[in-house]
Amino acid sequence: MVKYRSDLPQLHGRLFLTDGGIETSLIFLQGVELPYFAAVDLLKDDSGRNALWTYYSPYVELAAAKGFGFILESPTWRASPDWAEKLGHSLDSFDELNRKAIKLMVDLRDRYETKKSPMVISGCIGPRGDGYDASKLMTPEEAEHYHSRQARIFSQTEADMLTAITMTNVNEAIGVVRAAKAIRMPVAISFTLETDGTLPTGQSLEDAIAAVDDATASSAAYFMINCAHPTHFEDVVKTKRPWTKRIRGIRANASKRSHAELDNATDLDAGDPVELGMQYQDLRKMLPKLTVLGGCCGTDHRHIAEIAKTVA
Repeated sequence: MVKYRSDLPQLHGRLFLTDGGIETSLIFLQGVELPYFAAVDLLKDDSGRNALWTYYSPYVELAAAKGFGFILESPTWRASPDWAEKLGHSLDSFDELNRKAIKLMVDLRDRYETKKSPMVISGCIGPRGDGYDASKLMTPEEAEHYHSRQARIFSQTEADMLTAITMTNVNEAIGVVRAAKAIRMPVAISFTLETDGTLPTGQSLEDAIAAVDDATASSAAYFMINCAHPTHFEDVVKTKRPWTKRIRGIRANASKRSHAELDNATDLDAGDPVELGMQYQDLRKMLPKLTVLGGCCGTDHRHIAEIAKTVA
């Protein structure tokens, strides 16, 4: 049964947690090999599914224990068509992995959801290319066509919404929103930001949100920021200008490193979970509509627990 597709509860002021840096956690903390950072590949066998269950469980247990809502973000960031061939899959088998990913989210929801902790299932869509590099741009029309296959698969499951994570440029974001609109799925757009608070293209966050809204009649349910440390973008969102009300989610990095430094890193920079929790408290004061709180590179359930503690 589809529970929240027509009325996302995170749009009504209630606080929702989500998970942290799934790929960095699986690799550095659970010792799992992830070719191309593709967590979805784990769903091809039971041992991989168990590894994913082990990863998600502490987060949903935390949300249920503390009475927060939770966004179950599927492990499908690297599950769009171009990645199938690289991982040795056909497009049809990749479609099946996307379905299995949502089924895992359904099973987690069935196990942990309570009346005090509603759980929204989101089909995660990643960029066609690298999440840090915006050198190869599609047109909005190309992006819509490219992402429509994965979006359509999610629309045929119990996913409540779509979330496009680490969008590096406006054109691809527009394409995802249009693909979601065509199948009547709510969608959130999460932009990657550099250490100066701009997109990898150099465009400001304010201009990027305005451009996506202008091109799609404001069809995105909301916007998010991810894969950047709060110190990289706090000055950008400190303004009281109306555009900041479109930001409802933050998935920050634990590390203050740049994307280039993270790309070349051989260790896990987990930062300071307590400090990150306090920074989220500050971000809530700056962003009046902020309701979705999670993490990105280097974060795990410890960081989300500290965030939950400070915002509670």
